[in-house]
Amino acid sequence: MPIASSELILNSDGSIYHLNLKPEDIADTIITVGDQDRVAKVTSYFDEIIFETQKREFKTQTGFYKGKKITVLSTGIGIDNIDIVLNELDALVNINLETRKVHQKHSSLNIIRIGTSGGIQPHVALDKFVMSEAGVGFDGLLHYYENDVENKEATDALCQHLDLSSKKPKPYVVDADEKLIQLFETDEKVIKGYTGTNLGFYGPQGRSLRLKNQDPSFIDQLVSYRFQDKTITNLEMETSAIYSLSKLLGHRALSMNAIIANRSTGNFSQNPKALVEDLIKFTLDKLSSI
Repeated sequence: MPIASSELILNSDGSIYHLNLKPEDIADTIITVGDQDRVAKVTSYFDEIIFETQKREFKTQTGFYKGKKITVLSTGIGIDNIDIVLNELDALVNINLETRKVHQKHSSLNIIRIGTSGGIQPHVALDKFVMSEAGVGFDGLLHYYENDVENKEATDALCQHLDLSSKKPKPYVVDADEKLIQLFETDEKVIKGYTGTNLGFYGPQGRSLRLKNQDPSFIDQLVSYRFQDKTITNLEMETSAIYSLSKLLGHRALSMNAIIANRSTGNFSQNPKALVEDLIKFTLDKLSSI
C-alpha cells in the first residue's frame, strides 16, 4: 500500500521535503556535520563536487574524494533535526518516491558524524578524537519508536546508577556499528568511549547561568558511571539519535568527536579549527578505503 502524502512529504519537484534531495543526489557513504558552513570545509578536500543544494539548515554536497563517492550533509543542532535527516535519508534509498512504496530490497548507508564535543573525564584530553562506541541518550527519541536496538545491559546499569527525576526521559544506550569501529580505531589520537547525547546545551548538560539546575549532580553521576570497562567520555547533542535510527532502519553509523573542551579540567582547545580540520582529513582518508 502506498504511503500517504501526509506521511511521506515531497516537494513539487519530487524531492524529499526537508532535505530537498532525490535518490540520485546522494552517495551510500554520508558524512553529517552540524554546521552548514562545515560542509564546504569537508568538500574542499574533494577532487570533484557533482551536486549541491540547500534548504534551511540542511546543506548537501556530493562528490568524490580519492575516487570514493561521498555525500556531506549538515543537520543543524539537536536530536529533532536528526529525526528528520535519518528518516528522510532512509526514504531516499528504501522507498520509491514515485509509487510511495517500500523497496523489496533494503539498502544500507554508511553514516559518519563529524562533530565537536566536550569531554567530562580527566583522561579525555583536549585535541583528541573520541570515537563513540555507543550513544547514551537522554533525549527520549528512541522511545517514540518500536525498538529492540538498545544495549540492554548497559542501559540497565545506567538507569540503576543514575538518580534522575521521573519527569525526565528514560536514558538508553545504543552501540555503534562494529565494522566502522574497526575501521576508525587504529590511531593513537582516537579515544574510545560512550558519548552522552543531551536535549540542550545548558541545563540538559549541567550548565547553569541564571537558571538553577533541577539536578546539580548530573555531570558527576555521568562521570562515575561504569559499564564493564566503559565510561561516558563526552557530551554532545546528536549521537544517540543517529545510532538509534540507523540501527532501526538498517544503516551503519559512527560518531567521531573532536574534543575542544574538557568539563572536568575547565580547559578549552587553543586551536579548535585546526583540530576539526585534522578530524575531517582523518575521516575522509578512512572512508576512502571502504
